[in-house]
Amino acid sequence: MFFKQRVNQDASISYFFGCGGQGKGVAVDVLAGDEDWYLTQAKELNVGITTVFDTHIHADHLSGGRKLASLCGADYALHESNAAKTSYDFLPVHDQQVLMAGNTRIQVLHTPGHTEGSICLLVSDFRRSETPWFVITGDSLFVGSVGRPDLAGREQEMAARLWSSLHTQLLNRPDELEIFPGHQAGSSCGADISGKPSSTIGFEKRWNPLLSLNEQDFVIAVIANIPPRPANMDVLIASNLGQTVALTTAS
Repeated sequence: MFFKQRVNQDASISYFFGCGGQGKGVAVDVLAGDEDWYLTQAKELNVGITTVFDTHIHADHLSGGRKLASLCGADYALHESNAAKTSYDFLPVHDQQVLMAGNTRIQVLHTPGHTEGSICLLVSDFRRSETPWFVITGDSLFVGSVGRPDLAGREQEMAARLWSSLHTQLLNRPDELEIFPGHQAGSSCGADISGKPSSTIGFEKRWNPLLSLNEQDFVIAVIANIPPRPANMDVLIASNLGQTVALTTAS
């Protein structure tokens, strides 16, 4: 397996991984403007990009996922709940669905809370073991924190859904499972995010203060510490849904 983590200037983190032996790659949470980086990496590794995922409809940056998928003839994948919201077609994926990229197995985990359509990607390298090696957690679970629940305007409901998603989809996994989040410190998508761009389920269960809370206390704690909303958030969401909008800058 090859694996590349791309830490971006806006504190978001993107991924490119897959099976070098069979020449198949997967891109995750691509930023607009970064498409050529993935094409260059794919050429150097002699792999084709088969699937481009966005773990959710982003509110803090423009996605380059659809453009990259179009450039390389890949599927562009989102959770199926986004089908009624977008103005474009995509590969709708659902909870527990499995996709293969050569010897790399990707299982979709639906983790609503940050957004309705948030997903995590549980990844195995069959050349080593069928046991999952790592999970790309998007904006559901960060190192030291969790995703903000207020983007849909129903923060109490969504915080409760996030608690459920974390406990039923992620925290019941083996302690040694590695996590790779969608952001590090400096992002507006969660409060008190660590600057370290990876961790393990076991370390987070022990040291992430939010993960030991019951549902009621979790909801209270997360809502009490919501960061300011990203600049141009509504415009960015609309653009990532395929609507024609114009970005503005603060005066």
